[in-house]
Amino acid sequence: MRGVNAESQRVAQGAESGAGAVLRRLAVPGGVLAAVVGAFAYVGAVDPNQPGHYPVCPLLRLTGVYCPGCGGLRSAHAFIHGDFAAALTDNALAVVGYLGFAVVWTVWVVRSVRGRPAGIELGRVQRWTGGALVLVFTVVRNLPFGGWLHP
Repeated sequence: MRGVNAESQRVAQGAESGAGAVLRRLAVPGGVLAAVVGAFAYVGAVDPNQPGHYPVCPLLRLTGVYCPGCGGLRSAHAFIHGDFAAALTDNALAVVGYLGFAVVWTVWVVRSVRGRPAGIELGRVQRWTGGALVLVFTVVRNLPFGGWLHP
């Protein structure tokens, strides 16, 4: 009788096990991956180097200043086609973001399979460091000596 009550409590608390539970836990990471793959497939098929397919960056159009995302679509297009040097030249920060997404998504899937919470908590220092890196990247790519970071 004691084992039956423990089993009932475990199921009631949502501690499911089995293949069905694992598939349910992988639904959201799988959906996110499908959306990202779809977006990358579109950018890979529709060349951003050809004018008229994508809108121009409003900050660049109005001020002539490159934002941290300028060149990101060209970078994704080159990355998809295996031209990693061109991807880095178009937007090095975006390439770091692609690789960072791959790492975070993989951790998310592994944690989901194991039934653990998917949250990755960044501390105050990590958030400030990330923001500072984006700011430095943006400033340097707009200075005369940062021409190598222009898309």
